[in-house]
Amino acid sequence: MTAPQDPSQDDAHGKAEQTVGSPKGPGQDPSEDVLRAGHPVTPVSAGVGEPSTDHDRSDSAKTANETGNLGGAPLAPSPGAVTAPAHEPRAGSDMFGATFGGDTSGFGGLVRQQPAALSSPRPYGGWFDETVDALQEAYPGFGEAITRVIVDRGELTLHVLPGRVAEVCQVLRDSQNHRFELLSSVSGVDYIDQPDRFHVVYHLTSMTYRRRIRLETAVPLDNAHVASVTRVYPTADFHERETWDMFGIVFDGHPGLTRILMPDDWQGHPQRKDYPLGGVPVEYKGAQIPPPDERRAYA
Repeated sequence: MTAPQDPSQDDAHGKAEQTVGSPKGPGQDPSEDVLRAGHPVTPVSAGVGEPSTDHDRSDSAKTANETGNLGGAPLAPSPGAVTAPAHEPRAGSDMFGATFGGDTSGFGGLVRQQPAALSSPRPYGGWFDETVDALQEAYPGFGEAITRVIVDRGELTLHVLPGRVAEVCQVLRDSQNHRFELLSSVSGVDYIDQPDRFHVVYHLTSMTYRRRIRLETAVPLDNAHVASVTRVYPTADFHERETWDMFGIVFDGHPGLTRILMPDDWQGHPQRKDYPLGGVPVEYKGAQIPPPDERRAYA
C-alpha cells in the first residue's frame, strides 16, 4: 500500500515543472529562469528523447559564442527593448589619425595640440629650484633671455631667446653651481603650424653634479637665425652643421656652416615638414622614389 501524497508537494512539484519546462509567456525563453538561478542549460539533441552528447554540447557552445545566446539560436528582441541604432562603417585610421590609403607614413594625419605658453609653477621639485635660482644670481640678463621655465616628466627645460643662447650656455658651463661642461647634442624640430616653427634643442650634461638640463629656442621661417655656441662648446660644430643641413637654420658665428649629410649642391632641407616625401631622383642610381600617395599601400 502506498502512502497518500501530500497535496502541497504536488502543488510545489507542478510549479517547479512550470518554471523549468515551460515558458511563462509568448516569445520568452524557457531557460531564462534557469539561467537566472545559475544552472546550465542542457541543449536538446537531434533525436527526440535521446540524451545530448559532448559533441552536441560543444557545437551548442560554439553557436552560443557566435550568437550571444546560450540556447544556440538568436533571440528576438523583447517587447519594449531599446535597439542600438545602426552606424555607417567608418574608414579606419592609423596611429597618427590618418585614414588608410596610399600614404603609409602617417605624415598627412599627424596633429599636435598646442601647449600653453606658460612657465611651470613653483616649486619645481628636486634640484630644479636651486638650479634656476643660481642661474638668476649668476646671469643678470635672466629675466630678458629666459622666456619660460618648464618642468615636465622629471626634466627641466629653459626656453631662451635665439640671440642669447650662447650667453646662457657660457654661464651654465662656468658657474660653480652648475658646471654643465658637456653639450650632448643639438637638434632641430619643425612645428610647421606655429609662427616660430623651427625649434633648436640643446642637451647639456653636468659631469660634476650628474645632472642634465635642456635649452630650447624658436625662430620663424623668414628669420631662421640662432647664435652659434661653438665658442662655448666646440662639440657643437658638427651638430649645428647637421641641423642647418636638415632644417635650414642658420647658426650665426659658426666657423664653417656647410652641409654634412647631403651633397654640397643639394637643394632644400629634407627634414622640414613641407619638404616633399619622395619623388626625388636617387643619386648614382637613376631611380625615382614615388611620393607616399603613389606607393604601394600596406594597410
